[in-house]
Amino acid sequence: MTTLTQLQPAPVIDETVRLLTEQYVFPEVAGQLAVLLRRRLSEGAYDVDGAEELARLVTADLQSLNGDRHLRLKHHAAPVSPKEGAASLDAMRRDFDTSLGGAPRVELLGGGVAVLELAPMLFPLEWAAEPLSAALTLASRARALIVDLRGNRGGDPDTVAFVCSYLVDERTHLNSMHWRDGERREQSWSLPHVPGARFGGSKPLYLLSSDSTFSAAEELAYDLQQLGRAVVVGERTRGGAHPCKGWTVHPHLEATVPVGRAVNPVSGANWEGTGVQPDVPCAAAEALDRAHALALARLAG
Repeated sequence: MTTLTQLQPAPVIDETVRLLTEQYVFPEVAGQLAVLLRRRLSEGAYDVDGAEELARLVTADLQSLNGDRHLRLKHHAAPVSPKEGAASLDAMRRDFDTSLGGAPRVELLGGGVAVLELAPMLFPLEWAAEPLSAALTLASRARALIVDLRGNRGGDPDTVAFVCSYLVDERTHLNSMHWRDGERREQSWSLPHVPGARFGGSKPLYLLSSDSTFSAAEELAYDLQQLGRAVVVGERTRGGAHPCKGWTVHPHLEATVPVGRAVNPVSGANWEGTGVQPDVPCAAAEALDRAHALALARLAG
């Protein structure tokens, strides 16, 4: 365990406050959190036994004002690189290599209904384009498709657009990102061309959700739901709509700070704090059977 003989909380808090002040998409909240963290430091609240406990306490304080689940001080058991984003990227790479590139399951169920599981993440597109294209092309021949996001904890917005491109017919405005940096606005659209075959925009499409579905996986569900393209079956998702970056503030600690917010072109809103509300609510464990039954009934009808 990393102890406070190796880890003094003050430099960690100072750097976290600096990142909040310079990067957080909501500057007013960042100012309030900076005051809170410095006060808690001065009170001795962070004088704890190790980095893992410090991460837990600071994360609770970071999320105490607006409940932003992307705003965290994350503990890493193994030392991580000081390079920006390296801590998260290293962990992603291990998951990518053990999950068939984020598409661990493609299966044909009864009645010509396919299920495609995307888990545990929507990995960076430069890694994931090939395995996702292969999986989506294979599923394109199905009469109906179920995309299982129940175990997906987020990932790359560009990968969201890539997956959506296989599930619509025409170039479609999916989402917009409002970035703090330069007050930029950036639109996300489906691609005019994809490698392989599209499932397309007319056949029945169902998305499975759970209370663990998070971040970019929520965007995938929300975008397609708002377009009227997919039926979401399962549980309300966790509710994280703010893309974030990570900075190493200690060899075992990474501060993740949201630098933008999503704005859907249909709703004018997003799923932050509320989660994606399923069209067909049910327990996550029952969602696949429920969606399969719905697909068979629609195909029969």
